[in-house]
Amino acid sequence: MPLFMDVHEKVEGLTAEAVAGAHKADLETQGAYGVNYKQYWFDEASGKVFCLVEAPDAETATRVHREAHGLVADAVIPVQEGH
Repeated sequence: MPLFMDVHEKVEGLTAEAVAGAHKADLETQGAYGVNYKQYWFDEASGKVFCLVEAPDAETATRVHREAHGLVADAVIPVQEGH
């Protein structure tokens, strides 16, 4: 399945708890779309969030974010895992 890194450039009021809650909502929503939100990273100071996701395509990954919590990424980039 294709792998993507999505980038949220500036999430207002970003906290560790808020990101954890959004990720939990993604996990609860993703099954209906064949998506697997694997991991996320964030920086509270800048408001940046990065999500690693397996999805059929970028649009489907975005659909899960939109439905789960409404915080869609500014960019969704196809990536490959390095060894």
